[in-house]
Amino acid sequence: MFTDLLRDNVMRNIVLVGFMGTGKTTVGRLIAEKTGMPLVDMDSMIVKRAGKSINEIFAEDGEPHFRLLERELVKELSARSDQIISTGGGIVLNPENIADFEETGLVVCLLADAGSVLERVRHDSARPLLAGDKEAKVIALLESRKPLYEAIAHKIDTSGRPSPAPTAQEIIDLYESNSR
Repeated sequence: MFTDLLRDNVMRNIVLVGFMGTGKTTVGRLIAEKTGMPLVDMDSMIVKRAGKSINEIFAEDGEPHFRLLERELVKELSARSDQIISTGGGIVLNPENIADFEETGLVVCLLADAGSVLERVRHDSARPLLAGDKEAKVIALLESRKPLYEAIAHKIDTSGRPSPAPTAQEIIDLYESNSR
């Protein structure tokens, strides 16, 4: 049944957006397992193509260059179909990114409170925007991006959820109901 929906629907992709540590990649993996659709992790693709880590891109080329690489990848991915796309947390900074993804897919924003995000990224050193005081940076970034995340039509709060499985199923159900 799911593959029939994929062939005929307008919503060809599932796009996961949200702040770092909200579960985009983890939930995306579960959705991929359940649907058979491939998971595309944008940050991983950028790292592979650039031949350096996101930290190195930020340090050597700057955040504007990273955002340019991200924008080009959004254009490419939104022209494809039948995939789950896990975006980077800053994808919402350019409204064109969300507009492009909404044209070809169901965009779902995963939300989490600052405490949940901090718990999830506490030992992660691969996030250039969190260098230094992680708690202060998470709170400030989350607050500054909150209106952008809140503007996404479909939102799921992952704070305090013991498992990502219900979130994945909720997104699959939403995708199926929007594809009829």
